[in-house]
Amino acid sequence: MTAILRVVGAARTVALQGLAGRRVDVEVDVASGLPSVRVVGMPDAAIREAQHRTQSAIETSGFEFPSTRVVINLTPASLPKAGTHLDLPMAIAVLRAIGVVPPERDAALFGELGLDGRLQPLRGVLPLVRAAALDGAEEVLVPHANADEASLVEGVRVRAVASLREAAIALGAEVEPVPVEPATLRVPPETTRAVPDLADVIGNLHAVEALQVAAAGAHHMLMLGPPGAGKTMLASRLPGLLPELDVDQALDVASMRSLSGIACATLDRTPPFEAPHHSATAGALVGGGGALIRPGAVSRASHGVLFLDESPEFSRVVLDGLREPLESGVIEIHRASATAVFPAAFQLVLAANPCPCGHHGTGQCRCVPQQRRRYLGRLSGPLLDRVDLQVTVDRVRPVEAAMRADEPRTSTAVARERVAAARERAAHRLRGTPWRAMGQVDGPWLRRTHPLPPAVVGPLDDALARGAISMRGYDRTLRVACTVADLDDASVTREHVGRALFYRQGVPS
Repeated sequence: MTAILRVVGAARTVALQGLAGRRVDVEVDVASGLPSVRVVGMPDAAIREAQHRTQSAIETSGFEFPSTRVVINLTPASLPKAGTHLDLPMAIAVLRAIGVVPPERDAALFGELGLDGRLQPLRGVLPLVRAAALDGAEEVLVPHANADEASLVEGVRVRAVASLREAAIALGAEVEPVPVEPATLRVPPETTRAVPDLADVIGNLHAVEALQVAAAGAHHMLMLGPPGAGKTMLASRLPGLLPELDVDQALDVASMRSLSGIACATLDRTPPFEAPHHSATAGALVGGGGALIRPGAVSRASHGVLFLDESPEFSRVVLDGLREPLESGVIEIHRASATAVFPAAFQLVLAANPCPCGHHGTGQCRCVPQQRRRYLGRLSGPLLDRVDLQVTVDRVRPVEAAMRADEPRTSTAVARERVAAARERAAHRLRGTPWRAMGQVDGPWLRRTHPLPPAVVGPLDDALARGAISMRGYDRTLRVACTVADLDDASVTREHVGRALFYRQGVPS
C-alpha cells in the first residue's frame, strides 16, 4: 500500500475581539490529492478570499505553490476570525509546509498580500501588536508602511518587511533577496493636534468657570445658548485643560484611531476630541460592523471629550445609547458571531439651542412654548440625569466685547494649573480607590466615607424632598460640590453645595 505524503506547516498571528486579541495558530496540511485549497476555522469572507491572494503571491514571489490538496486551519476553530492581516501567516505556513521556510522562529505575523507578493498597509496594526506582546511574542513582522505604528508598543521587536519574499528571508529562508518598492500608506499619518487657548473666549465668565469645574472633576456638561454664543468654542478648549494621557491611555486612543483607519506614527498624549455630526447613526456613535466590529465615536473619545453639538437634533435612540457607557466606561457590542468590548470612558459635552429657531430670549424668536419644550424634550430625563453641569451661554454683545477686549482673561495654561491642583486634592481624597476624579466616584461611597453636616447639605435635601433632583442627581451634585471646593482649595461648605446645585439646575426648563 502506497504511503500518503503529509506535510504540516504553521505560523502565529492574532485575532481581535474589540481591543483584546487572542492568539491564532495557522496550520497548513499538504497531502496528496486533487489540487485544491480550503480554509477552515471560522474565517470571514476576507480570509476565505485570501487563498487566492496567497497562491498568487507565493508564485509571483518565486516559490512553487503545492499542486496537491492544501488545508489551512485557523485554530482555535471556535474563535471567529476576520481581517486581511492573516494573509502573511497563511502564506508563511504554506512555505513552511513545503520546506522553504524553517519552523524555528515563532514571530507573530501580520500582513495583507498583493498579487505581486508585496505587503499592503494594514488597518489596526497597533492593537494587533499590543495583543501579540501581551501573549508573549518577542518579535512581530509587519508591512513596511506600518513599522512606525507597530514600534509604539514597547517590549517587542518589530521587523518591517516589504514583500512575502523578504518576510521569508527574515524567517530563515535561504533564497536570494529581490528588492521591491514598499507599498505606502493609503492615508497620511495623523498629525499632532493643536489645542486652542481658553484666553480666546470673551465674556461668559460663569461658563469658563464651569468648564474648569468639568475638567477638574471629569464631569459631563450641557451648554444651552443661541447660535454664535461660543458653545463650540468652549467645548473645543476642554481637552487643553485635562491632564496628559499616560502611556496606556495614549495607546488605547491610538489603537482606536488605528482600527478606524487613521495611521498613528507617534504617541499623542493630548486627550482626544470627537465631534460627530448630528446625523450620525447609532452604529457610528457606539460602534458596530459584521465579523470585524469597529469602534464608534464614543470609543475614539475615550480618555477625552465627546462633543455633541446641536444635541437635540440627534436621534433619540442614538442619545439614549450613551447612557450605559456613561455609567460603566465601556461599550459592549454584541453580534450573532462575535462580541467586542471597547473602552468608552469619555467626558460628554452637549450643546443645544434654547429653541428650534435658536433665538429664544432675543426678541426674534417665534417659537411657542410647546415647540420649545418638545425640542429640549428630545434630551431624555435619564440622559440629563447623568449630566452634572448645565450652563446657559449668552451671546456676547458688541459693547461687551469691546469693553472686555483688553481685559486679562484666563489662559489655558493658568486654568490647567488650577485644574491639576484640584485633581491632586481629589486624588488624595480618592487614594486607595479605583477612581481618579470626582465625576467617577460612587455616590454611596462618597456619602459613607465623607459625610457632610446637615447644615451643609441642607439645600440638597430640600431639592430632593421637592422632587427637583433624583437620588442619582443628589450624589452627582455632591461630587460637583467636592470639585468646586477642590478648585477653591477649601473644605466643602454650604456655598459650594449651592454652587453645585446651581450648575445642576442652571438651565431653565
